[in-house]
Amino acid sequence: MTKRAATKRQTREHGILDSRDFMEESKVRRLHAPHNERSGWSPYPSNDDRDQGYLKTLKPKSEGQGELMEAIDHHNLVMALGPAGTGKTYLAVAKAVEALEAGKVGRIVLSRPAVEAGESIGFLPGDMEDKLAPYLRPLYDALSDRLSMKRVKALMAEGLIEIAPVGYMRGRTLNNAFIVVDEAQNCTYVQLKMLLTRLGWHSTMVVTGDPQQSDLLPGISGLSDISARLEAVPDIAVVRLAERDIVRHPLVASMIGVL
Repeated sequence: MTKRAATKRQTREHGILDSRDFMEESKVRRLHAPHNERSGWSPYPSNDDRDQGYLKTLKPKSEGQGELMEAIDHHNLVMALGPAGTGKTYLAVAKAVEALEAGKVGRIVLSRPAVEAGESIGFLPGDMEDKLAPYLRPLYDALSDRLSMKRVKALMAEGLIEIAPVGYMRGRTLNNAFIVVDEAQNCTYVQLKMLLTRLGWHSTMVVTGDPQQSDLLPGISGLSDISARLEAVPDIAVVRLAERDIVRHPLVASMIGVL
């Protein structure tokens, strides 16, 4: 074997490109990676849905948020009232996930009234979950920020996370659960009374809402009345957040002050 032929054979076997291979079209060869490198890095994403390997540390961003987090840690029933952007829903859902992951509760139950914000979207196709998806989107967003979507879907499939409309809560007793009732300003007095009395043994319930942002007719919402009554009960915490606790864009606090 000549020296040139031996060199060309060596370059092909080791995946090294030799410019002399392109001198004649008939001698062009398609080079393949060596066998021991074929299972290495690939520029194409893998099909496996990787789970989130970390959990963000939950820290209050205002004095009011710190008070709310402390109230959730020490009370079985917490009423969180405040304007938009104060983190009421996010903190409640984050605390629910924290309790579930720590084994303090056996499941999470999230409930929200199916009330539209002044604009009707008509009839929606699909089953109950599909119809309620637009109304429950904020709860899904908060869940997916604390857990990967793969983990959320798995927990929902196992029944460890349940998202239910207010109308389907009557007659139930929720034991060993962390219950979050969101947008409670869109519940009537009777609905809120029904929801609050679902609380069972070894459970925690957090009710969030903004009395100034109800989509019901004036005087229909029961959130303000019930919160005022429950403040007199020693083992129930009523936390009132203010404009200084808003953690969204600074313009949100400015607008709420004048609108």
